[in-house]
Amino acid sequence: MPVAQVPVVLSFEDARLTVEQHASRVRQPKVEPVDLLAAAGRVLAEPIRADRNLPPFPRSTRDGYAVRAADVARVTATLDVIGEIKAGESLENIPEHIASGQAASIMTGAPVPAGADAVVMIEYTAQQGTRVEIMRSVLPGENVVPSGAEAQKGSVLVERGVHLNDAAIALAATAGQSRVQVYSRPQVAVLTTGDEIVSIDATPGPTQIRNSNSYSLAVQIRNAGGEPVLLPIAPDEPRKLRALIEEGLKSNLLLMTGGVSMGRYDLVEQVLEELKAEFFFTGAKIQPGRPVVFGKCGASARARENTGTYFFGLPGNPVSTMVTFELFARPMLEALAGMAAQKLQFAYAKLKSEIRVKPGLKRFLPAVLSGEFEASQVELVPWQGSGDVAATARANCYVVIPQDGDCIPAGGFIAILLR
Repeated sequence: MPVAQVPVVLSFEDARLTVEQHASRVRQPKVEPVDLLAAAGRVLAEPIRADRNLPPFPRSTRDGYAVRAADVARVTATLDVIGEIKAGESLENIPEHIASGQAASIMTGAPVPAGADAVVMIEYTAQQGTRVEIMRSVLPGENVVPSGAEAQKGSVLVERGVHLNDAAIALAATAGQSRVQVYSRPQVAVLTTGDEIVSIDATPGPTQIRNSNSYSLAVQIRNAGGEPVLLPIAPDEPRKLRALIEEGLKSNLLLMTGGVSMGRYDLVEQVLEELKAEFFFTGAKIQPGRPVVFGKCGASARARENTGTYFFGLPGNPVSTMVTFELFARPMLEALAGMAAQKLQFAYAKLKSEIRVKPGLKRFLPAVLSGEFEASQVELVPWQGSGDVAATARANCYVVIPQDGDCIPAGGFIAILLR
């Protein structure tokens, strides 16, 4: 008989740190080349370097006139216009040198000619024929980006392990990278448990509910860089449950929902113990999601860090499932996808209405961030507990209430976790 698991309930911070420590030890996934557009949302496996200085020439940031700053230190100053420089202009066609008393008409993005060290915005000029009046002085370097100021040739533009978003894709395109090396997506098995759960196309009985957790997790997994593998619903029967858990452990990560509480038919931990799983914690002092479980199964004693499959037992209530994925499963999945370690960061917003709770748990409660511009405010969404998916669907963030909080007055700033 397996030895009963001793409950290990950690604070939120300790539970999160435990996951991060294990995430830092996972093996990097395989690498594959993909076309640049197909790389969006993937994790970069090889740094992207600048193939030339950025910008490759001193670049004007304004429409106006390229000048010597010393010539316009006192205004109004009148200068000779010796040419016009457009964006994309060949360097062979621009004036070779701006001498004292001279200026060149220049467009945004065009190369600043030698001798000129600033650009006067066109709004502060008046050209008549081949001469221009300058009505505002400029400092050396004003409205000019020096060559190589953004990046030097050979320097890293995008680091390995970065989740490729629009800006990173733009940098890759700037460097001429039509194909990039990315990490393969980890497979994440999703196993929903419980006799009360039926498939989404079934007609549920009076005491049954449709399987929403597998689908919410599939979306979260894809957003975090993984590929979901949805397993059949596991009944509250140890032998069938064990077979499905063993199937799930063949993936890079196993997420199970339900069956991790203290009820008579909560069998997940019992089956995992039979499979000689190692548990790192069996609960966290949070709401919702207190009975969350984290462990590893199939690791040998001699090579425990590099073998076996990590798993999470997520509470079965839908909101608990979504919250505990973001707090705990996401960093492990991101590591398996090759992403550089990310610390959990909160934003802050002004609280619209007072919040009263019992202290003792760190709470992540559905809320709505509203308002406009700098006048944004956050307010809890009325909800009926961690089974209330409808309330969470109306939310766009979670209010984060500290473990020792009990009364948080309106008008103060409170931490939020964006959804």
